[in-house]
Amino acid sequence: MTAEIQADPVVSTPYGAVRGRFEHGVAVFRGIPYAAPPFGPRRFRPPVPPEPWDGVRDAGAFGPTAPKPPYSEAFATYLSDPVVPGDDCLNLNVWTPEPGPGARLPVLVWLHGGALTRGSSAVPVYDGRTFARDGVVFVSVNYRLGVEGYGLFPDAPANPGLRDQLAALTWVRDAIAAFGGDPDRVTLAGQSAGAISTGALLAAPQAQGLVRRAVLQSGPPEAFERDKVRRMVRRMAARLKIPATAAAFADVDRELLLRTQAEVGRLSSPVLGGPSFGIVVDGDLVPRDPLEALVDGDAATGVDLMMGWTGEEYRLWLVPGGLLERVDRLGAVALAGAMARCHCGTEVPRGYRALHPRAGTAEIVGQMVTDHLLRRPLHRLADGRPAGSWVYEFAWPSGVPALGSCHALELGFVFDSGDVPESRKLAGDEAPQELADAMHGAWVRFAADGDPGWEAWDARHPVRIFDAGEPRTAYGPRDAELALWAGAGEPSATVVADPPPARTADLRATVRRLRRSTGVRRG
Repeated sequence: MTAEIQADPVVSTPYGAVRGRFEHGVAVFRGIPYAAPPFGPRRFRPPVPPEPWDGVRDAGAFGPTAPKPPYSEAFATYLSDPVVPGDDCLNLNVWTPEPGPGARLPVLVWLHGGALTRGSSAVPVYDGRTFARDGVVFVSVNYRLGVEGYGLFPDAPANPGLRDQLAALTWVRDAIAAFGGDPDRVTLAGQSAGAISTGALLAAPQAQGLVRRAVLQSGPPEAFERDKVRRMVRRMAARLKIPATAAAFADVDRELLLRTQAEVGRLSSPVLGGPSFGIVVDGDLVPRDPLEALVDGDAATGVDLMMGWTGEEYRLWLVPGGLLERVDRLGAVALAGAMARCHCGTEVPRGYRALHPRAGTAEIVGQMVTDHLLRRPLHRLADGRPAGSWVYEFAWPSGVPALGSCHALELGFVFDSGDVPESRKLAGDEAPQELADAMHGAWVRFAADGDPGWEAWDARHPVRIFDAGEPRTAYGPRDAELALWAGAGEPSATVVADPPPARTADLRATVRRLRRSTGVRRG
């Protein structure tokens, strides 16, 4: 007897009908435009709605990815970043177990990482079928990157990439019910730059009411210094020999613009700083620093938060290209650079040395910078939230030598996508399925009802530790390190103990020297 062939699913959106596919028992729709192509007269401008279409649009393949430079050879060993050519890059994908209105299932909207310069929704690790398999409508979003999405110009609005994400959230509100989702049960989630974006959107006045819950993986709410972003644009303009205006940049060939962006940004690093692209306060979508707005209770009241980090974030920033060993060899010089990067005095590295006497210089530097950039603001966010907050730490060490529990390693476990080759690039071949079951299950529960399965944050600082074996709850596992920062000020005029005597100007020179040894960015 011939098996019945299931017809392709068709769903109506506000701009026209789309035809998806049934795959692995769920319906998937790829490459649905939520805004018009951001090129031509729309380049560097806020997104506008797409042109409606007649008939049924095929949504069987991923849509174009935003323009971006490739990863360096060292980073491509660990990270995958597919490129789909085309201008219609403001698109999204939907995986759903039950297409059609009436199901009212929880929704998870995913913002990818990549330092706001790389990444896309087509990365195989982000396959949404496992969420749909477990009853969650999953949406992944492409948005503008790099200078196209986060360049700061005198003749164009700031943060167009963040405005793209807001447009996608608005599309979800208006369209997701037809895919079986509940627009009142939307969880916004992201990792690294995607988490930073999530935090900014939670604080954005225009996004209020669009999100019920949020997940911040290895990225805090933050606003970059405007001068840091301007320096990226000005350096690109100097190389291109054009004015630092959106009008001038819009006339530059796209491939040349990407090559120039990669050249100017190659020495930027989470460990060492430097000019880079980021979300800035613009007086409109980002009226003030997002962390301050969320902690003060000005925004996202009543939104449940889950947030966390990996145990050794810094290893993905330093292992490619042998940078971990270089930092270890630099010793005191690297510690002095870390002090300048973190704006702290000698008491902080001294304290880390005392708490971790067997740690090498790279570990001390890496954990200091991670705490400064990530764990301290997330602790502050959890402490300041009146609504429920849940905190986790991913501690399982990768099977790939030297990576440890590095930045982005948790993604294959959150998505339960350890079977795809791209996930094994970071995790190795022996990733424990029970760890994926535990993490993915927690994310599904949080999206469904706001409780991932462990104690909410309180004065005891409960942190869920995901490692080999059963997850466990630890109380204040990072409190001793974070307490070292209480009252830490600017770098002292003289560095004593491990680092040699150095003036503040010497520390700046040290940072410049260290940048020449690194080409990594936050992922």
